[in-house]
Amino acid sequence: MAIEALGFVIVQTGKLDDWDVFLGDVVGAMRVDSTDGAARHYRIDDRPFRFRLVEGAEERFLAAAYRLDSLASLDALAERLAAAGHDVVFGDAEAAAARFVDSYFSVHDPAGNGLEFYCGDRTADEPFVSPVGVERFVTGGLGMGHAVFAAPDYEASYAFYHDLIGFHDTDLANFKFLPDPSVPGVRFAFLHADNARHHSLAIGELPPTPVGCNHLMLEVPTRADVDACNERMNKAGVPESSTMGMHTNDKMVSFYMQCPSGFDVEIGSDGLVLDPATWTPTAFDTPSEWGHEWAWQKALAEQLGQGD
Repeated sequence: MAIEALGFVIVQTGKLDDWDVFLGDVVGAMRVDSTDGAARHYRIDDRPFRFRLVEGAEERFLAAAYRLDSLASLDALAERLAAAGHDVVFGDAEAAAARFVDSYFSVHDPAGNGLEFYCGDRTADEPFVSPVGVERFVTGGLGMGHAVFAAPDYEASYAFYHDLIGFHDTDLANFKFLPDPSVPGVRFAFLHADNARHHSLAIGELPPTPVGCNHLMLEVPTRADVDACNERMNKAGVPESSTMGMHTNDKMVSFYMQCPSGFDVEIGSDGLVLDPATWTPTAFDTPSEWGHEWAWQKALAEQLGQGD
C-alpha cells in the first residue's frame, strides 16, 4: 500500500466571498465551477480542484484528502481502520464524481480531525491560469502540500497516523518556542507519504483547534513568489500569523497568514526534497533557523516590554 500524496482539502464556511478574495487575489488560485453545484472549487495546478468550499454556518476544516495507489489499498486501509474501532464512511458514486475520484471514504483521527482517503484521480481539460499571475505551484508527485493538525493525545494520534495508516517518520521534533529552559518543548511528528516532499502531514501536541486544522502549506517555486504573495497579503489586509522565516527541518522559506475560516495558510519555497526509501528520521528542537516570529510571540514580547 502506498499513500501517494495530499490531494485536496474540504472546508465548510459562511464566508465564501472572503475566501474568494483570499484564494484568488492573495494565494493566486483559480476559481472553477463544481460539477455538483454544491461547492466552490479552486485550482492551483492541473487537478480539477485542490480546494472544495462548501457553505455552512460553522467555520470548519472538514477534511484533508490523501490519495492511495489503488482500490485494493483503499479497501485494505478502510478494513484496518474499522477493525481498530474507527468509524469509516464510504462516499457514494455521486460524491466520488464530485471529487473527481474513483472511490473514497471519510474518517476522523483520535483528536476529531477530518480526513478522506481516495484512489483514482483526474486532470482538468483547461490549463491552470492564476488570476494574479502565479506561474505555478509546486505539486505534481509531491501533492498539494501538507496539512498540520493538533494532537492533544500525542501518542494516540501518532499511532493512528504512523502505525495504523502507514505514514513514515521524517522528523520527530520537540520544539522549544520560548527561551526559558524551564518551559517544556512541544512534541511534533512530521510524516511523509510515498513521495519526496519532506512531510505531507504533521501533528503537534497542541490543544484542540476549534476549526479543525492548525495550518495548510502550499509551495511556490521561488523566494520571489513567496515575497509577492506576502505583498498581496499586506495589500489585502489579511492578518499575518508569522513573519518570513526558514524552518530548521524542511529548509522551507515561508510565512503564515490567517485564512477567512481561522486556520493558517503557509506559503513557502525551496522545501527539502528527500528520498523516502532511504531517509533517516531527524529530531530537531528548534522550529526555525531564522525568522518565523509568531503573532502571539510579538504580543508576548510587547506585553513583557510594557511591564519593564
